[in-house]
Amino acid sequence: MKRTNLAITCATTLFLGAAGVAHAETIFVSNEKDNTITVLDGDTMEVIKTIETARRPRGIILGPDFKELFVAAGDGDIIDVIDTNTLEITRQLESGPDPELMDVDPDGKIIYIANEDDSMVTIMDVASGDVLAEVPVGVEPEGMAVSPDNKYTAATSESTSMAHIIENASQQLVANVLVDSRPREAKWTKDGKELWVSSEVGGTVAVIDPETWEITKKITFEVPGVRPEQLQPVGMDFVKDGTLMMVPLGPSNRVAVIDTAKKEVVDYILVGQRPWHGEPSADGKSYYVANGLTNDMTIIDLDSLKATKSVPVGRLPWGVAVMPGKPGA
Repeated sequence: MKRTNLAITCATTLFLGAAGVAHAETIFVSNEKDNTITVLDGDTMEVIKTIETARRPRGIILGPDFKELFVAAGDGDIIDVIDTNTLEITRQLESGPDPELMDVDPDGKIIYIANEDDSMVTIMDVASGDVLAEVPVGVEPEGMAVSPDNKYTAATSESTSMAHIIENASQQLVANVLVDSRPREAKWTKDGKELWVSSEVGGTVAVIDPETWEITKKITFEVPGVRPEQLQPVGMDFVKDGTLMMVPLGPSNRVAVIDTAKKEVVDYILVGQRPWHGEPSADGKSYYVANGLTNDMTIIDLDSLKATKSVPVGRLPWGVAVMPGKPGA
């Protein structure tokens, strides 16, 4: 049975019941309008530093060793690389035009970058910045996801409404899967047996079988009193050992909670305005979601599935990344 939490967050720090739980971690939030990364202490939720980046930072991801943070600056046509120890930009990767999202292989050696303006996936050596290949995909690629076994990388193209599957060894396309309108993000299950793709305008999440590259399930969303066109799934994150999937739903101001075994929505959590992307805490007990129009980050307790706190960040926050531990520790 679906239920809707009525906790409301706002743009200033606000407790909505239980006090926030301290985490020995560092949180990074990209601010699209400010051209900055807000760095938060996970224990206090206070700002450690604000890092200026190239123009329009959106997608952010940590390398598997957590030593570097990669920031896709779309209007700067660059990937800023931040040293997570010093919190300084140490180098830039020539990503190609309008990078939006990216993913790094499990070894931390190769980065796959969606170049939205030229319908291309750029495959790059992380250490040297050398371009290893450019793979043509559909129009406006955005989502990028490397499979856990490093065999495939999925790229979603917003205007073509497809998930494109790249075989990493050959750096060639091996499948194109038609999904619903404007796919935004792709995520693999931990065992690599499913690929999940969110479609913002279509209002669905598709579950794809990588054995056949066919859709086995489409998950839809419904909230009483909310127009269907406002239920726009964008980001996706597996939590609770993969038993739940958190899906920010944009203009509906909610995060959907999906039971991954049943492939059904079990809850909707009211957060700030226009949540797009989030990330679980390092200990897996909380979920952080960036709210683009209220310029804050909502903290959701994953045991109770309730919003507990709202933390101010920069203007038009877009993406979230979480590093275990503190800078310099």
